[in-house]
Amino acid sequence: MRRYITALMLACCIGGYGQEKKQATFVPPFDFPLTLSGNFGEIRSNHFHGGLDFKTGGVIGKPVLALADGYISRIRVTNGSGYVLDVCYHNGYSTINRHLSGFVSPIAERVEKLQYEEENWEVEIVPEPGEYPVKGGQQIAWSGNTGYSFGPHLHLDVFETESGDYIDPMPFFQSKIKDTRAPKADGILFFPQPGKGVVDGKQENKTILPNSERPVEAWGVIGLGIKAYDYMDGVSNHYGVYSVVLTVDGNEIFRSTVDRFSQEENRMINSWTYGQYMKSFIDPGNTLRLLKASNDHRGLVTIDEERDYQFLYTLKDAFGNTSNYRFTVRGRKQPIEPLNHREKYYFIWNKTNYLQEPGLSLVIPKGMLYDDVPLNYQMKADSGAVAFTYQLNDKTVPLHAACELRIGLRRKPVADTTKYYVARITPKGGKYSVGGKYEDGYMKAAIKELGTYTVAIDTIPPEIIPVNKNQWGRNGKIVYRLKDQGTGIASYRGTIDGKYALFGRPNMVKSYWECVLDPKHVKKGGKHTVEFTVTDGCGNETVARESFVW
Repeated sequence: MRRYITALMLACCIGGYGQEKKQATFVPPFDFPLTLSGNFGEIRSNHFHGGLDFKTGGVIGKPVLALADGYISRIRVTNGSGYVLDVCYHNGYSTINRHLSGFVSPIAERVEKLQYEEENWEVEIVPEPGEYPVKGGQQIAWSGNTGYSFGPHLHLDVFETESGDYIDPMPFFQSKIKDTRAPKADGILFFPQPGKGVVDGKQENKTILPNSERPVEAWGVIGLGIKAYDYMDGVSNHYGVYSVVLTVDGNEIFRSTVDRFSQEENRMINSWTYGQYMKSFIDPGNTLRLLKASNDHRGLVTIDEERDYQFLYTLKDAFGNTSNYRFTVRGRKQPIEPLNHREKYYFIWNKTNYLQEPGLSLVIPKGMLYDDVPLNYQMKADSGAVAFTYQLNDKTVPLHAACELRIGLRRKPVADTTKYYVARITPKGGKYSVGGKYEDGYMKAAIKELGTYTVAIDTIPPEIIPVNKNQWGRNGKIVYRLKDQGTGIASYRGTIDGKYALFGRPNMVKSYWECVLDPKHVKKGGKHTVEFTVTDGCGNETVARESFVW
């Protein structure tokens, strides 16, 4: 993704970038009043929400318009974002339009042709800059609900061409959207720093309600966090908060302004947030630019006087609507237990860290941790297991990028080593695959968080379930539901009467794969045979054959 964005920006520069981007204006993506279901920078799993989600009245098929003069720079069909169209504009900005239901002609025909040529639902086209020029207000696609989407909408990412940063598109459309509602806080969270701080007699996180009148007693070094959402007129959705400022005794301590970030910074959301709470201090390994500590202690606060400290949170949205939340922290001397940790299991954020145990090796390169981690490491043996279970830490610790984990096999009940995989054990004891490859007695996998891992076996092929088979001919659509208990669906291929059939997964939220019957590829008026082959992540395969009349 990052390589593509860099290439796109260079192409856009060649294609006419150079006008003063601050003067840039965009026409709206739709010709009807704009309302949002999501805003820029909302907290999502492992990433920021990169753009604006425009509502489309609960339906698909609304014309999506070009925002200015430019050209189409990339065309894709993907499982995650559905039908996707990228546009490079001459005013210094580029956009990605996601979750479309389809493209306009002649792009739609070109995409379908490529899908059949490559025998793949997922395809990508990078046209020459002059191939598909667009004018502001010109239709470029149809809105949809494809990919990982929970309802019909248009997701619009806007990039600054020069830097490649995701930027908040709101300023371009602010005059078209009504918002007089200020953000609201749901909770405030105290983070006594391990071995350095205490809150209400305990060295564990503590939550209070906003505007709580009872002082919180604390001593030593503490951090703060806030759970808050923004709201807009006429809709029930909630959104991310544009600006959070924390002051103590009238002095600014911390400020977040969610206006831009780079692809490289995206996973740093794991360092800034704690669940849905936004931390008002910065971990030492977090370089996220939208965070600013105004003191010399990364936004952490030292309570070292026996007096009342006056805290104030000021929340603001992109329209300037503002709310304030005040609370008191009472300095009271309390004993602070030093942090006890085993040196061998203490990871340091600005060094390369190694963990070598019987049957386990883990390498965490420098730059992968946001803060020091005292691991709560345990090894668990199960007499029937193919490998030990390794608890790297009891609480999940996100890593900035994938790191190599190797787990040794204690026994090999299955001779075929492709049937083994590294499994992450969830807090409730469930398993999910993180993949992996067998190598010299070990399973090697890339992990993105410190948690609990083991090795599991998957010899069970996927399940293929025809959906409303007796309606296929009438509906002109073949639909299957797929299930796999172990490593998940890795690949699939369909044929009708022995010829390739274009099956896709139009919506990732639903486990349906479908093929829309097309007389250009399937002769209408007769009995046909469909064959559908599905393979999971360990190479287990299932083939389903059905007959239907169309």
